[in-house]
Amino acid sequence: MPVFDFNNTPSPAGETGSCTYTTFRSNESQPSPEKPILVLANRERAWDHHSWGIFTNPVKRTAFEFKEEGGGTASADILQIDARFVSLLKWLGENHISVRLSGENREDGYRVYRIREMAFGGGNKLSAEDGFLQFMIGRLLASSAPSEEMGEEGADESGDSMKLTSIQSITDFMNCAGSTLPDQIRLWARRNLAVAKSHEVSPEERRHAQRALSIMMNIQWKHNYFEAIDPVEARRILDETLYGMERVKQRIMETIIQINRTHTLPAYGLLLVGPAGTGKSQIAYAVARILKLPWTTLDMSSINDPEQLTGSSRVYANAKPGIIMEAFSMAGESNLVFIINELDKANAGKGNGNPADVLLTLLDNLGFTDNYMECMVPTSGVYPIATANDKSSISAPLMSRFAVIDIPDYTAEEKKIIFTRYALPKVLARMSMRSEECVVTEEAAEAVIARFAGTSGIRDLEQAAEHLAANALYRIETEGIPSVVFDREMAEQLLGE
Repeated sequence: MPVFDFNNTPSPAGETGSCTYTTFRSNESQPSPEKPILVLANRERAWDHHSWGIFTNPVKRTAFEFKEEGGGTASADILQIDARFVSLLKWLGENHISVRLSGENREDGYRVYRIREMAFGGGNKLSAEDGFLQFMIGRLLASSAPSEEMGEEGADESGDSMKLTSIQSITDFMNCAGSTLPDQIRLWARRNLAVAKSHEVSPEERRHAQRALSIMMNIQWKHNYFEAIDPVEARRILDETLYGMERVKQRIMETIIQINRTHTLPAYGLLLVGPAGTGKSQIAYAVARILKLPWTTLDMSSINDPEQLTGSSRVYANAKPGIIMEAFSMAGESNLVFIINELDKANAGKGNGNPADVLLTLLDNLGFTDNYMECMVPTSGVYPIATANDKSSISAPLMSRFAVIDIPDYTAEEKKIIFTRYALPKVLARMSMRSEECVVTEEAAEAVIARFAGTSGIRDLEQAAEHLAANALYRIETEGIPSVVFDREMAEQLLGE
C-alpha cells in the first residue's frame, strides 16, 4: 500500500508508516459530493465547506493538515482517493503547496470535489496565477481510470530504474559495490568519476562523464551463470506459440538442454531464416520467455549508419550512446536477449561503414565498445536471436556467428488447422464475438486456404478471418439475425477470386 511520506524528520522510535486510504476507480469528468476526488475522515469534527491546508504526513499517516484561523492546525486522515489523483496529491504534499478544498460532510467522511491552489508567498513551487494545478486537474478528470491490473502499487510507482544520477549517489554506490563490479568497469568508473568531479575540464566534459556513469552504474552487471530451465515448461511455451514445426522446436529444445548442462549460453546465437509471416519473431520472443531474460529488438532495416549502434563520441555537444548501449540501460542488466530483425537488410547504409560489421563485436562475446561510453562492455550474458528472409544476403563472417534454423512455410493442411483452431478464434475474441455467431464450414475454410495458396506465412489467413468475422458482425447488427454460417460460395464471394 503506497504511503505519502512528506516528512523528512525521523519518526519516533518504534513507529512505522501507516497508509490510511484506499483507491477507487472513476471516469467521472465532473466531480461532486456524490463523485468526489478524495474523502477525509470527519468523525471527530466536521470540516468547513471551504478549508485550506496542505497534504502532509506529520506522524507517518497519510493525512491533510487543515490551517485554522488562530494559527493552529488540525489533521484528518485520508480515507479514499480517486486512483487518477494519487500521484498529483503526492506531488502537492512533497512540495508543501497550500490548497483550498471544497467539500461536503457526509456520514462516510468529508467528500472533497474541488481543489484549488492558494498563493501564500514564495515558499510554494508555483503560484496560483500559473494555473498549473487547475490545468493538471482538468487533464486528470478527462483521463480514464488506471487499469485494475496496476492495482494500488501502480499508483505509487517510482518511475524507472535510474536511481543513481547524482555524483554523490554514484560515488557511494561505487564505494559499496567494490569488487562486485567487473574489473574493467570499476576502473573505467574511477576515471570518469574523477573527470565528473574535476574543475580542470569543461562543464560539457563533466556532464558527459556524469551521464555515462549514471547509465553504466544503473545496469546490474551479472555473471554468465544460468540456472537450469524446465524442459516441460519450455516445450509448453513453444507449443503455445507454434503449430507444427517439430524440427524447429527440437532444435530449440536442444539449445535449452545444452544450457542446463553447461549453465552458460551457447557460443552461437540463433538465426531464423524463412518466408515472411511464418512466425520467426514469435519464436524469438518465445525463446526469451523460456530463458526468462529481458529482451530488446534491433530492426536492421531502419539502421543506416554504424554510429546508430556504436554511439557518438563525447567531443560532440549532442553526443549520446548507441542503440546497443541503450538496450542494456533499458533492460537494467547485462544478461538479455537481443532480437535482431531482418539481419539480411544489415548491409552498407547511407553513412560511413557497414552496420553489419558492428554486430560482429557484439556476437563474439568478447565485449562491445560504445563510442560514447568509451568502455568495453562485457557481452557474455547476451544471447542474440536474428531473423531473415534471405540468408544469401548475409555476409559469411556474420553467418558464422549463428546456428541457422530454416523455418519452412506451412503446408495447406497446416494452414487449414491454424485458420480454424487459432486464427479465427483469436479474431472472434478480439471482436467480442461468440464462436456460434460466425461459423466457417470446412468447405469455406478450404476456399480460404485455396485463395491464399500462393502467399507464404499465415498473416493473410488472419486477415481473411477478420474479414469474415467483420462481415458476420455487420449482418448480425443490421439484419437482426443471430449468426452467420459461411459456406464455400459465400467465402469465395466475400474474399474475391
